[in-house]
Amino acid sequence: MLTDLWLNFLLLFMIFASIVALELKDVLSSIIALGVVGLGVSVSFLILQAPDLAIVQFLFEIFALIILILAFVKKPFHDFAPSVQSRWMSVLAVIAVLAVLGLSWEVFRLMPPFGEPLMKTSQFYLENGAAKTGAANLVSSVVLDFRGYDTFGEVTILFTAILGTFAVLRSTIKDKHAGGKHE
Repeated sequence: MLTDLWLNFLLLFMIFASIVALELKDVLSSIIALGVVGLGVSVSFLILQAPDLAIVQFLFEIFALIILILAFVKKPFHDFAPSVQSRWMSVLAVIAVLAVLGLSWEVFRLMPPFGEPLMKTSQFYLENGAAKTGAANLVSSVVLDFRGYDTFGEVTILFTAILGTFAVLRSTIKDKHAGGKHE
């Protein structure tokens, strides 16, 4: 019940941040709003007791934000005249980030200590992982054999993100050399 409440709150929060990202005129603010959405996804994975996915999502968001900020900040099309509306949106974005961090703190406090309780699934992997897969390393047997499709999906997501980043950077460079106007 409490989990559903938190997930619904995060879903609404991510929808709001997505709309803010679409409506903002400033590219940097939009990138930060997208980062807030990714942080919400990461916290959702934590609530659903998938810390490995939460860590991957969190790291991906950090790298994506760094790449996008490097691609768009200090570019001529990034110059804009600040307005009262953009200042309010910036204040709202800061409040939203602080709210997510504050809510995340409570989630971290509610998490059980690392390794406890040992779940039935992990107990099965510990007892049978090496014998069923023949792997010398138990972690490798879990990542590559038991969770092979999951790992394949994660690699696909990362590869797609890299391709998207290259597409954005390439179009920016082409427009710069062609003398095109940026929006």
